[in-house]
Amino acid sequence: MLIKVTVVARAKKAAIIVLGNNHLKVKIPTAPIKGKANEQLIEMLADYYGVRKSAITITRGEHSREKVVEILC
Repeated sequence: MLIKVTVVARAKKAAIIVLGNNHLKVKIPTAPIKGKANEQLIEMLADYYGVRKSAITITRGEHSREKVVEILC
């Protein structure tokens, strides 16, 4: 399953907001330094979808706010 994710780093609270079919907005309190925000994004998505972290990969936009994430179910 491919999902488009818009990431808001340095947010006050961690949250996942559904914007549409296969489109999420994820607010992350971590700063995007040395991949820490991407790590937290993967952890949050794993909890949200109930899968292991290893089942989630960022396929596009690793250094961008707009990402495409693949989730293996």
